[in-house]
Amino acid sequence: MKFFIYARKSTEDEARQVLSIQSQLDELREYARKESVQVVREYTEAMTAKEPGRPVFNEMMEAVERGEATGLLAWHPDRLSRNSVCRLVHDLDTGKLRDLKFPSTWFENTPQGKFVLSMALGMAKYCRPLIANHTSRLQASP
Repeated sequence: MKFFIYARKSTEDEARQVLSIQSQLDELREYARKESVQVVREYTEAMTAKEPGRPVFNEMMEAVERGEATGLLAWHPDRLSRNSVCRLVHDLDTGKLRDLKFPSTWFENTPQGKFVLSMALGMAKYCRPLIANHTSRLQASP
């Protein structure tokens, strides 16, 4: 099975990132090596996922639709999506996408796995305003 690596950070501001794109790539490459995952291409993007329309993500998903890969490898589900218009579950349901792998968590392409994935993506959407609110409070503190 062929996989794409996708690494994303929300902003250009390094201080606001948990893990840089390069750190994600390093960890994902090591994970792929250990798990014998065949990576055919890497995609990187520095853009928020709170709204649909990320150009690099869309390019990657179009390549999935063309059959260039059937799996995605990302650092965490929230790197793939933080919005409610998530096409991942639909693409898993239709067979365009067969597998998702994350070094930090696991996923099975079953009804239960897609339910847990949907919860993780929903939690990412829920946590995003909490994180932004907390960050703005910290920046405003003396």
